[in-house]
This record gives sequence, C-alpha cells and structure tokens, in this order.
Amino acid sequence: MQNPYVRLAIQSYTHYLKTRSPMEVPEGLPEELIGRRAGAFVTLYKNNRLRGCIGTISPIQDSLAEEIIMNAISAAFGDPRFPAVQADELDDIVCSVDVLEAPESIDDMRELDVKEYGVIVSRGHRRGLLLPNLEGIDTVEEQVDIARQKAGIGPSEPFTLERFKVVRHK
Repeated sequence: MQNPYVRLAIQSYTHYLKTRSPMEVPEGLPEELIGRRAGAFVTLYKNNRLRGCIGTISPIQDSLAEEIIMNAISAAFGDPRFPAVQADELDDIVCSVDVLEAPESIDDMRELDVKEYGVIVSRGHRRGLLLPNLEGIDTVEEQVDIARQKAGIGPSEPFTLERFKVVRHK
C-alpha cells in the first residue's frame, strides 16, 4: 500500500495537471496530516534523476496536508530548473515527501552529518537549504557549499548555519 504522504502528493499534481486548480484536502487522511503543521518538501524523480523539488522550511498552510498539496504542485509545475510536468510523464515519476522538524542554530559545521541533518545557510535575507541524505552528497563541506550557492552567498562571505532532521516518505 502506498504511503499516504506520497499518495497525497501524487494525487495533488495529477489533479492540478487535469484541472489547473489545487485539489481540496481529501477525506480519510491520517490525523498527523490534518492536525499538524510543518514545513515539507516534495521531490520528483524521473529515471532516477531530479525532476522537481519545492518545499517550505516552516509551515505556510493550515495543515501538513495542505502544505504537501501546494508543494507538490510547485514541484511539478513551478520549479524554475525544469519544464512543467506533462501528462505523458506521470507514469515515470517517482515522488518523495520530506517533513521537516524545526531547524536549530549551530555554531560549527562539525555539528552536521550529511546523512542525518539537512542544512540551512543564511546571510541576511538570503537562505539556501539542502535536504539530508541526498545521493552524491557525501561530505558536510559539499552539503554546506551547495546550500550556500543556492542562497547566492559568495565563498568569502560569512554565514550562519542551522540544521534540521526530516522524516522522508517514499
């Protein structure tokens, strides 16, 4: 049986592709999707390659279910790195949903572990995030450097670090 978080994300972008409007929160979801608020990332893969990834560090919507619905639509149709998902791709897309725990400030990269923690690199209003346990990211230095680049923070600019854990649903 398919994970309810992943099923919700797939239903969301499939519904949006057909109707061009977000779906309502369906009945019968687990309580943690309805009664909880959290940041969440929806990641799409096609042929084992990234096809879209959008999320929120902190919750914006009224429930985790709504957060997943909106982020799934954004991952499929609003990730600026990729063209919008097309109907003929749906069967080839694999989806995962990462639910973020609250970030915590850290003072040193030695407090990170690429397998266990995601990272947020910040300087002023610029922020870059990288999820934990991503294929091809093997060192903390790589993880922080990618997040720094995503934030548009130069290599010689100072920055602050936060770490967070996720629960990954596949």
